[in-house]
Amino acid sequence: MQKINSEASLREAILQLEQKRAAEGIMLKEQFLLAYDSVKPINLIMSTFNEIVASRELKSNLLNTSVGLTAGYLTKLLFERGTHNPIKKLMGNALMMSIVNIIVKNPETVKSLGKGFLKIFRRKPKGRVHSL
Repeated sequence: MQKINSEASLREAILQLEQKRAAEGIMLKEQFLLAYDSVKPINLIMSTFNEIVASRELKSNLLNTSVGLTAGYLTKLLFERGTHNPIKKLMGNALMMSIVNIIVKNPETVKSLGKGFLKIFRRKPKGRVHSL
């Protein structure tokens, strides 16, 4: 800081410091309002939700889990086939959980198998042409 020798330069230095203080006060208030808004519960929930939605890994895990649950449930239904036997129902639940765990832990293998099945079903049958 420079030395102040006259009353005019003192007034000028005071005026500059007051302007600086006013500008910093405005910036501090803006930062406070931003921080206050960011810690509101609804904003915390929304920011967390946005982070979750943006996560590709979570989307992939959610898809793998839902495919696993669907396949496991269908396997259980096919295994039980309307039985009332409690042992068979217990075995159906165990089979369902096994299928879910296998699919969730090996999603790439399941995807490749699924693509293979789709290729089989998409093939156009060769052979006869029907004419009227």
